[in-house]
Amino acid sequence: MNPSTMRRELRVLHIEDSELDHELTITQLARAGLSINAVRVETAAAFESALRNGLDGRPWDIILSDYNLPGFSGLMALDMLRASGRVIPFIIVSGEIGEDVAVEAMRNGASDYLLKNNLTRLAPAALHAIEAQEALRAKQAADLALKQSQERLRELAQHLQTSVEAERAAIAREVHDDVGGSLTALKFDIAWIARHTQDEAVRQRAHSALETVSHALDASKRIMHNLRPAILEQGLVAALQWMTGAFEKRNGIATTFHSSHEQLQLPAGVPLVAYRTAQEALTNVTKHANATQVKVDLTLAGGVLSLEVSDNGRGLNPEDLAKARSFGIRGLHERASTVGGWVDLSSSPSGTTLILLVPLTESGATGDDGNDADERSGDDPTFWGDL
Repeated sequence: MNPSTMRRELRVLHIEDSELDHELTITQLARAGLSINAVRVETAAAFESALRNGLDGRPWDIILSDYNLPGFSGLMALDMLRASGRVIPFIIVSGEIGEDVAVEAMRNGASDYLLKNNLTRLAPAALHAIEAQEALRAKQAADLALKQSQERLRELAQHLQTSVEAERAAIAREVHDDVGGSLTALKFDIAWIARHTQDEAVRQRAHSALETVSHALDASKRIMHNLRPAILEQGLVAALQWMTGAFEKRNGIATTFHSSHEQLQLPAGVPLVAYRTAQEALTNVTKHANATQVKVDLTLAGGVLSLEVSDNGRGLNPEDLAKARSFGIRGLHERASTVGGWVDLSSSPSGTTLILLVPLTESGATGDDGNDADERSGDDPTFWGDL
């Protein structure tokens, strides 16, 4: 007798039309030191009821089933068990069962099959099946917990992205209202001094101060635009056109932009994700690529928005991508996931390509951007007016 099976109680649901075969089966399990609490059924209705109610309200540990019964079969019972969604070990114990039938039963979810004239393997097979199902249940529970944890992390990442954008917008408003307003007032005051002074030295200092204030205003405009890209209100295509033009002018890197459509109507959130992705990619080109050419392609085809940023720089090493603190790339992945998209990054010694792919709903069709923003100058896309 195996000590590990001593006094272990099993709740057994036995599908069997022969009382004698039922007694032999239970006796064989008891000989292995198992405490058996069994119920015998022989019809589909009785099996369904027993399966639903369990034994005294508790689920069955294992189901043993003959293969052929009057008006019923082991395969039918197996199908009913699978349809119920319950995870219970199922072993076919039959007087005759062909190899083809046994294979079909195993494919349909049976844990094992045995012949009635050789039940010595029944107890080990039953315990093994129970342990396997317990391991499966534990794995399913762990998978569910992992899925829930990942979902919570995604929700947290989305919340953080939303919070960051909200904070950026708030800072941009403060820069516009406080810093921009103060610099503009200062500019007017200095200009007034320059016009009304007769001292040439004062006039020269005033003009020098005007240039300094003008540079500060330009810097404030740039900072505000990076914080809150108001040009997106003109549409993603216009925003990327402006971004690539400004990038080329600022860095001296030949930059081309191509779009499959002049205007795109996109779901909420997608334009900002695409804009920030392009912004991060171009920033990485400036910092790391040592490139002389950059191409930005925006395409909408087959219900999928694709943004591709490629350069002819030195490329990235696998070690660079695997850095523990490579939060820029991770941030792109998290940002893309907020709109159901993903990012693919490939690199070689001849350059690096970053692709953002976002599957769109039917509403994400081509057409007018649907923005009500007034037309703005290409030199000043951020509501700064005549500062």
